[in-house]
Amino acid sequence: MRPVKRRGAITGLTSAWLLAVSVSASAMPDQATAQASRLVAQMTPAEKISQLQSASPAIPRLNVPAYEWWSEGLHGLARDGEATVFPQAIGLAASWDADLLHAVGGAVAAQARDKFLATGLHEDHGRYNGLTLWSPNINIFRDPRWGRGQETYGEDPHLTATLGVAFIEGLQGDDPAHPTVIATPKHFVVHSGPEPGRHGFDVDVSPHDLEDTYLPAFRAAIVDGHAGSIMCAYNAIHGVPACALPWLLGERLRGDWGFKGFVVTDCDAVDDMTKFHHYRTDNAGSSASALRAGTDLNCGVAYDSLRKALAEGQVNEHDLDTAATRLFAARYRLGMFDTSMSRPHVDPDEQAALALRAASESIVLLKNRADVLPLKPGTRIAVVGPNADALSVLEANYHGTARHPVTPLDGLRQQFGAQRVSYAQGATLAEGVPVPIPVTALRSGQGGAAGLKGEYFEGSDLFGKLIVTRTDAKVDMDTDHAPPAKGLGASGYAVRWSGQLLPPGPGDYTLSVRVDRCFDCRGHDPVHLYLDGRLISATDGDQEPTAAKIHVDDAQPHDLRLEWQHSGEDQGIHLQWIAPPEAQLAEARRAANDADVVVAFVCLSPEVEGEELKVDVPGFLGGDRTDIGLPSTQRKLLEAVSAGGKPLVVVLMSGSAVAMTWAKDHADAILAAWYPGEQGGAAIARTLAGVVNPAGRLPVTFYRDARDLPPFIDYDMKGRTYRYFDGEPLYGFGDGLSYTTFAYDAPVLSSARVKAGDPMDVSVRVRNTGARSGDEVVQLYLAYPGVAGAPRRALVGFQRIPLAAGEQRIVQFHLDARALSLVDAAGVRAVRAGRYELFAGGRQPAAGQVPVTFTITGHADVPR
Repeated sequence: MRPVKRRGAITGLTSAWLLAVSVSASAMPDQATAQASRLVAQMTPAEKISQLQSASPAIPRLNVPAYEWWSEGLHGLARDGEATVFPQAIGLAASWDADLLHAVGGAVAAQARDKFLATGLHEDHGRYNGLTLWSPNINIFRDPRWGRGQETYGEDPHLTATLGVAFIEGLQGDDPAHPTVIATPKHFVVHSGPEPGRHGFDVDVSPHDLEDTYLPAFRAAIVDGHAGSIMCAYNAIHGVPACALPWLLGERLRGDWGFKGFVVTDCDAVDDMTKFHHYRTDNAGSSASALRAGTDLNCGVAYDSLRKALAEGQVNEHDLDTAATRLFAARYRLGMFDTSMSRPHVDPDEQAALALRAASESIVLLKNRADVLPLKPGTRIAVVGPNADALSVLEANYHGTARHPVTPLDGLRQQFGAQRVSYAQGATLAEGVPVPIPVTALRSGQGGAAGLKGEYFEGSDLFGKLIVTRTDAKVDMDTDHAPPAKGLGASGYAVRWSGQLLPPGPGDYTLSVRVDRCFDCRGHDPVHLYLDGRLISATDGDQEPTAAKIHVDDAQPHDLRLEWQHSGEDQGIHLQWIAPPEAQLAEARRAANDADVVVAFVCLSPEVEGEELKVDVPGFLGGDRTDIGLPSTQRKLLEAVSAGGKPLVVVLMSGSAVAMTWAKDHADAILAAWYPGEQGGAAIARTLAGVVNPAGRLPVTFYRDARDLPPFIDYDMKGRTYRYFDGEPLYGFGDGLSYTTFAYDAPVLSSARVKAGDPMDVSVRVRNTGARSGDEVVQLYLAYPGVAGAPRRALVGFQRIPLAAGEQRIVQFHLDARALSLVDAAGVRAVRAGRYELFAGGRQPAAGQVPVTFTITGHADVPR
């Protein structure tokens, strides 16, 4: 497929101009390398070693400021205060819109550079304040049980490669000699769980699967996207840790792909080589192996052992020079020593609008029985579900602090009117998993407003100057490097919340306070929770606040007070509970009975799926899932609210596929909204109202049961993803509906007989046959009849296009030799003679769909 032309790109450029840019781009990196080489030559061996670690110290005598290489930009600039929070990566992938990914990447880069320069060009830059973003995650989401799959662009190599390249180009900008930031695709390579044991597992991957599935997106990121760095993974491949694998980092990355940038480890991966892989007996040996293999930068401090390795002759000073020069060349290209660097223009309103567009494009309509959607104006809506009003399901993981997050409950009230929207939480996420205490269970005093009275004090105790008094609907706050109220700093304040707890009914309750703790913090902020004047939960040091179990005999209010002294670096606070299921279900039934339609916000959250979490409850383990079905607490909620006969709309909020078997059979409509970012609630409400016509497509397969899949620890692709799964999925990769309809003519080929190595053009006419305008995602699949070991079919092209009602358009695809190639059992990619089939449509080919066939003659190898 041809590279996507970005919206607003300048066309008609002359070949002379393109040649001039090419020459300039190739010359400038050499200049940066020369500058870096001269600087490194002035350093002592100890200074060079210090610069090969992520927290690189200043070298005052050489006017080199300290620089922390670790920054994140997965779906917005992360962990450095207020920043636009876009949909999680899996949601961005559901847009199937490369232009959108490019725009989001550009927005993230602009915010990163703006914050970097706000600190000061020649100042020391700490963690998350740099211009080297360790994003995107382009691992293949091979199994829905992996908790970090939410960070990826899904299960398909072509979709991942196309979106990854667009995001990288957006991050780095148009000038390869002077990138806005440097992108770091990760985790190289063959890394997708399980999370428990991730620091020491060894992958026995076949040559076919490596070349066919796991490497293509990384190749595209380097060869087509020109990423300036890459992160090697924790795992070993056939017994050798990825960060010490010479053929991977040398022969393939720098040789075959021509990579000129720097390689960084996943954090503490060199330590893992010693402690868990037992690859070498100490960190000196592990560090030497990684450095010689081509790993330039260690996230962590293990490379400090290179001092010993150098003394023992395991490495030489030339090895240090090579790595240090690559790193300083990157800093020169980024302009870190250029006093003329100017701050970019960052418009928060424009970025919020982009976040709304991204969230809207990511929504996938999976079911719409009897056209229950869009909802009509004046509809009375009962909102239920644990994800209806929770901040975490907007922000996901690796996120910034959203300025004005809009939850689904907020969005529906704004879109349809607060008087027409009732709310009942209805359930917890899963058995034993707390959720935020909802606004319906909080009152700011006798006869007061819903929520709690919040008093915000200057200083990290409760005796400072009172800055703000307000009513907070709930205590569910992200305060990472950002003040919770105007007039306060990012730290050094205290808050007292007071009011009443209104239990929905009698039973046993568990009350708890969760604090979002930073990676390297020592100790928690002091937290004290009181019920009816009695201290029930507290922490003053290193432990999490304790959970309190209470029993109530009725639904009478109880006095509640929460005190938080924010003196450290904890990143947020959340007042949570586990309420009695019977009481919550009864409350949800009452809301449903008084409404015209029920909209249930269910599924998962970053509290149960994510990176190496401390979670061990039914269905979840260490951030991964052991059961891909909807947790039983939420399934019972859906059954309860549907029993009254009101139409039921189910909105899935998760980072991965969930087996919604009951909902597929019984719900009237189903949407997948993923973790939709700061404007997610507004996007969902606009979609339910028909202001937005949904056009997202699934970037993953929704399986019916985990038993349909091979063992999670097995990296063999047989039986996984739409390309190799022979069963009947619940919903297929590429699925998605619209409020309008589309029709396709048969694809037209440039030739029905293609010589191996030559390209082929495909065109298809698409018509909007409905009464609404809408986007259509045109998908092109290639099938390989009778070829042993080949995928059942493979996506080879896609385009998201807008079509007005009645409009038609011819969509064109260009398939090059790589798109027409196959990988054999030995891992050799080539275009091979045979008869092939092409299908075009808005989803994978349906049963009985007639393909267009063509023949390839001859044989042509394709570069690795």
